[in-house]
Amino acid sequence: MNLLSRTATAPISWGVCEMPGWGYQLPAEAVLAEMSEAGFTHTELGSLGYLPTNPSELGALLDRHSLSLLGGFVPLVLHDPSKAEDTLASAAEAASLISGGGGQFFVSCAVSHLDDWRQTPLTDHEWPIMADTLSEVGRIASNHGLTQALHPHFGCLVETATETERILEVSDTALVLDTAHMLLGGADVVDTAKRYLDRIALVHIKDVDLGIAAQVTAGELSLMQGVQRGLFPPLGQGGLPIAEIVDLLEKSGRDLWYVLEQDAAIAEGDPSAIARLRFDACQSIDFLRNLEPVPAGAGTSHKNNI
Repeated sequence: MNLLSRTATAPISWGVCEMPGWGYQLPAEAVLAEMSEAGFTHTELGSLGYLPTNPSELGALLDRHSLSLLGGFVPLVLHDPSKAEDTLASAAEAASLISGGGGQFFVSCAVSHLDDWRQTPLTDHEWPIMADTLSEVGRIASNHGLTQALHPHFGCLVETATETERILEVSDTALVLDTAHMLLGGADVVDTAKRYLDRIALVHIKDVDLGIAAQVTAGELSLMQGVQRGLFPPLGQGGLPIAEIVDLLEKSGRDLWYVLEQDAAIAEGDPSAIARLRFDACQSIDFLRNLEPVPAGAGTSHKNNI
């Protein structure tokens, strides 16, 4: 499979986010139609509950838009033994939905509380607890035919480069390489990709405006405020060495899946928003297309489908 045929998207690229007050949430039918029109063939679930939670209804909705499910992002409380039963039950429910919908990846995100993602950093004794719980989540995912991978994320319990390294040291979890969130956590993304290449199961790919990122990490802007100001521009228009990262990953020969996530937040009543978001997505697609070698004898015609 070539690079573009392994590039999916997610509802967050159309402004759909689980965080309260994030902005106007477009109807699912409109978002999926936009994804399909942009040429995508796969999507992640997005916020749990945004798309149908019944696998057959989910499949029917995606089929109407010629889309398939790639995976789902699942926030979980992994460090608190008193929450373990509820956490594993939630993981099983999410795994059943992702698997039933035809997905491949269970994307875990470690949070303090489902309503408050990062309260205080983990203590020394909580790291092995998180590792053990992640192992259980991995077992649940595997039993449903899924690959579990942990997503370090700005504003969650595995946020910084140090925290990412620590959980990879004390657990055997696979990794979601999110290029932007790695940078926001202080990591050298290229170095991280090299060091943990064999642990990367999935790539969330987005570029970053480094000036806005500095304001976010300094606490001058919230993540949402940064997003509204253009924190995540189309690929190739920010400060991350996206071409170098993709080249490194592609030369590994592993045929990794990429999820194009350009987190967006839109205001209700903005008629240009949908077209603007699709335009941004298509710019990123064009950037990735230009990274692929042109087969001998290929013509010069431009196709939108990926």
